Amino acid sequence: MKNVKYIIGLISIFALGFTNLMAQDLISAKDFIAELKNSKELVIIDAGTADDYTKRHVRGAISVPHKELYKEGAIEGLIKSPDGLAKYFGDKGVSNTSAIVVYDDGSNKYSSRVYWILKYLGAENVKVLHKDMEKEWRAARVPLTAAVSTGKPVTFTPKPNATIIATIDEVKAGMNNPNVIIIDSRAANEFDGTSEKPVSKGHIKGAINIEYKEFLEENGNFKSKEGIEAVAKKHGLDPSKEIIAYCVTSVRACPIYIALNGAGYTNVKVYDGAYNEWIADPKNPIEK
Repeated sequence: MKNVKYIIGLISIFALGFTNLMAQDLISAKDFIAELKNSKELVIIDAGTADDYTKRHVRGAISVPHKELYKEGAIEGLIKSPDGLAKYFGDKGVSNTSAIVVYDDGSNKYSSRVYWILKYLGAENVKVLHKDMEKEWRAARVPLTAAVSTGKPVTFTPKPNATIIATIDEVKAGMNNPNVIIIDSRAANEFDGTSEKPVSKGHIKGAINIEYKEFLEENGNFKSKEGIEAVAKKHGLDPSKEIIAYCVTSVRACPIYIALNGAGYTNVKVYDGAYNEWIADPKNPIEK
């Protein structure tokens, strides 16, 4: 009995530590300034568009538009190979051991996408900074500039983490598995196939609809752990089950990955092929 209690205790400590670790991956402007002062080697990534970057960005930030991380081909949004991504980041001055902070335009879509890609590649220390220009950033005096920054090329050694990415075969298997929940993170009219822009035929058979914005506050910040848990409970998400999130290119699926991980869901994957890959084969079942 003592051994059982000891093992349960260890599991509880591990789970708590994991949750706290994920919570620390979401940082405020105040936290960011503190890290900036303490680390001269900090790598800052602007995951917004190249146009927005040229107008104004955090001083010292390098531009990594998420679309530059995708391979060419008929299916839009598929990420490059691990080696291809590693070369891209290495050329930008980002290594797998760098301390990295990613931010975007405040939507948390693009920063979450780059964060997830880096975690998939095996980056050891990545954090997401929320962009709130009017309040938090001004109060914390985040330094801004229009001057372009480039990093010194380094080596990024990829160590792909297959536990956070879902293949199309895994999604197909998950459709008929009661222990798998597939989440479509798009807007409701995309999910039910009524949206005209973008045009949608519907959703992957068996998927449930939770728009990624449900996990965010009105200003774009991630909700508290309690707020995220409330959304998860509302939609009947079970932390003991495998969860696979997707959208059109899985950009909007990545905030869900971060939110659920931060709330203690330890088996969350992103279907990188997403809706675009799914509808490329007319044999794949679609529901409205």
